[in-house]
Amino acid sequence: MERKINKREKEYEERHSNSEGSDQDKNCKMSLITLNVGGYLYITQKQTLTKYPDSLLEGVVNGKILCPFDADGHYFIDRDGLLFRHILNFLRNGELLLPEGFRENQLLAQEADFFQLKILSDAVKSRWEKEQLASRETTFLEITDSHDRSQGLRIFCNAPDFIAKIKSRIVLVSKSRLDGFPEEFSISSNIIQFKYFIKSENGTRLVLKEDNTFVCTLETLKFEAIMMALKCGFRLLTSLDCSKGSIVHSDALHFIK
Repeated sequence: MERKINKREKEYEERHSNSEGSDQDKNCKMSLITLNVGGYLYITQKQTLTKYPDSLLEGVVNGKILCPFDADGHYFIDRDGLLFRHILNFLRNGELLLPEGFRENQLLAQEADFFQLKILSDAVKSRWEKEQLASRETTFLEITDSHDRSQGLRIFCNAPDFIAKIKSRIVLVSKSRLDGFPEEFSISSNIIQFKYFIKSENGTRLVLKEDNTFVCTLETLKFEAIMMALKCGFRLLTSLDCSKGSIVHSDALHFIK
């Protein structure tokens, strides 16, 4: 008798366990939602899409807002499918995280407005405003003689990353030509000072080593900077010292995009 009862209890437990397992699987599948955004498929959880009440996605998922379906039965939203990646990452992380060099702030702000995510829209617009302010601030690089800072070359640009690129290039070239680096010149945030930086007979200032080994002329550095700027899409706005009569003889260059 006990064996029959135990057998029945075992069968009940197995059926109950299988029923719970199937319910969990069903709930798990039901919590996953596939969105077709501009032809790009995204699979995420319902709780992610409903994180912000009164947003468009929360309204769609909870049936408050009518949304068309594609041929496979997925919600179809006719928006930028590539940018939706950043919308979804914001919903997942709760903060704005964008890749380095991201330049589509205005478009992303429009997408955030469409999806009625004000907190994201404000974050994107704030980031955009900061970048615009930074782009208007002119940064510079000064290449001088450590004994006479009035002599040398100054490069001005409204793009800090370009100034950093020129600086890296000059340092790289100087490292390759100056065996005594870093004794031969010093580097700070915006200044490269050569230890031996003298004037030749024809007026060209040369960068020399202590043993008078020739490194380069200022004209070489000017042309290097101009070529790099043109390749990066910048234009030479003006020579900041027009009294010299020539870019080659000027003491400063100003680039802008």
